[in-house]
Amino acid sequence: MSELVLINVSGRDKPGLTSEITGIMGRYDVRILDIGQAVIHDHLTWGILIEIPDESKSSPVIRDLLFRFHALDLQVRFAPITIEEYELWAEGRNRACYIVTLLSRDIKAEQIARVSAITARHGLNIDNISRLSARPSLNTSSDGIACVEFSVRGTPSDLEQLRADFLHIAGEMNVDIAFQEDSIFRRNRRLVVFDMDSTLIEAEVIDELAREAGVGDQVAEITERAMQGELDFSQSFAERLALLKGLDESVLESVASRLKMTEGAERLIRILKALGYRTAILSGGFTYFARHLQNRLGIDYIYANELEIRDGKVTGEVSGQIVDGKRKAELLLEIAEKEHIAREQVIAVGDGANDLPMLSQAGLGVAFRAKPLVKESARHAISTLGLDAILYLIGFRESETNQGLKSAGF
Repeated sequence: MSELVLINVSGRDKPGLTSEITGIMGRYDVRILDIGQAVIHDHLTWGILIEIPDESKSSPVIRDLLFRFHALDLQVRFAPITIEEYELWAEGRNRACYIVTLLSRDIKAEQIARVSAITARHGLNIDNISRLSARPSLNTSSDGIACVEFSVRGTPSDLEQLRADFLHIAGEMNVDIAFQEDSIFRRNRRLVVFDMDSTLIEAEVIDELAREAGVGDQVAEITERAMQGELDFSQSFAERLALLKGLDESVLESVASRLKMTEGAERLIRILKALGYRTAILSGGFTYFARHLQNRLGIDYIYANELEIRDGKVTGEVSGQIVDGKRKAELLLEIAEKEHIAREQVIAVGDGANDLPMLSQAGLGVAFRAKPLVKESARHAISTLGLDAILYLIGFRESETNQGLKSAGF
């Protein structure tokens, strides 16, 4: 009769350890049922669940392993496992798996304590914890980036309440917490679509144009109400646009030249391009500025509003269909179909109420530094870090993205 044994090992990491120990097991025809290890600051924690095919070989196997572990100055613990315990555990591995991503400028113990408390309260068990960001310097600056990813298993009774609990503590601790199913699509996204104003760039272009036209306060007020979802986008857009009538065409180039990219935007786009992603701007702003970003960043698609100009002056109107929230969602699906990309493989990023339709259509919809209404309505939100934090939601480690940039010649 076979015997099941769980072996836990800890101590200073050494090259060839796994080969040496499993080599001893191999001499006794031991079967590996599960194996895993983690190394933190050159200190190894190693676990392996084995099946010894013949109970009579149990003592010789453990004797040889104990002798070798002692020689290697490693701490070891052996624990017998019953067949019933193993079958119950193995059955649990088939439960739904989710990923909880904690994003912050710096990871503190309280953050992990409160995140893990919520997962436990909702019946989720943590299988694995990994740091995706690079290890910080002891002289951490205020603009650092930190990410810890939790792999959890179970079936939460109330997903919406779970998300609400995460959103609540995220606000209290000034962190971002994403909760998503660990599906086949999570690390297999292929298209990312962005809003432009206050997403890829820090400014609202129409507000910048309004300042040049001397109607800045009026337009800014309408913009804010539209972004909050208090006004219909198309109606508010027409009102703001009419106030720009008579603005000189030369102002557009002046405004475009001073637009500031959002934190992490250029790095994110470079990495996405290096990894073969397709990218698009779906904006309720203006084509002139979207094209400016396209040339600067190498964006594949741009859809925005064509600002009408006659005799070198802005007419206060646009030509063609207005790109509102409904149109953004339609364009997302059209681009995905054209590129033969499943909707689940699309990431959408925006900050305003008119972005919610496209965020809901994407496999991963991210409200970026969004208004409260948008943040609460979207599945995922990033408020504390830059746009490149999206790479962590996909599951990439910083070492992987840096390698991608290096391979692409950046």
